[in-house]
Amino acid sequence: MEEQPLISYQHVNVSLQGQEILSDVNLELRKGEFVYLIGKVGSGKSTLLKTIYGEVEIDAGEAWVLGNAMRTLKRKDFPTLRRKLGIVFQDFQLLTDRTVHENLKFVLKATGWKNRTEIERRIEEVLQQVGMENKGYKMPNELSGGEQQRIVIARAILNKPEIILADEPTGNLDVETGRRIVELLQDICRQGSAILMTTHNLNLLSEYSGKVYKCEHHRLTETTNS
Repeated sequence: MEEQPLISYQHVNVSLQGQEILSDVNLELRKGEFVYLIGKVGSGKSTLLKTIYGEVEIDAGEAWVLGNAMRTLKRKDFPTLRRKLGIVFQDFQLLTDRTVHENLKFVLKATGWKNRTEIERRIEEVLQQVGMENKGYKMPNELSGGEQQRIVIARAILNKPEIILADEPTGNLDVETGRRIVELLQDICRQGSAILMTTHNLNLLSEYSGKVYKCEHHRLTETTNS
């Protein structure tokens, strides 16, 4: 029997404040896939990601995320769903008043981890995975943009999510640093997490393979990776 997609959107419509953002969206994300969402600024890419973690409501159509019907999912169940997703923001959203280590510990405690030894071990693992094992004691403002983004990715993978949503993860970075971030995400994908990444940097598509969807004129179309 074929595995169910992690995300399945069929004929989905999305609007904000009465304005149509996306219409008749069909999207699938399967285990281990790397999927790009491309399109101009304001084309609806980030809004689409927000529907996946329940920050923006879906008006019509069928939308399933990790077995949850998004149009009928109760508000109280959204935190449970979000724990199964890793979210990488363009603007980092790290807590600036505490160290890298404390940022990661905060997330683990907030998501139900209690055993101190396990917490320490998991923080060590993710920092190693993103190549930041010696930076746990640093404050976010002591890190470069690329280093901060690596910490954000470490935070996103703490709970070994099946899906990582990366919203313009290279948007604030120089080209070379951006490349290294995509290489890291590709590596995480190979280890089992499906990745859905928005980007307006089309050069990345030719360098790093993946399925491509384009947001344009309120529609989403699957396109070629070139």
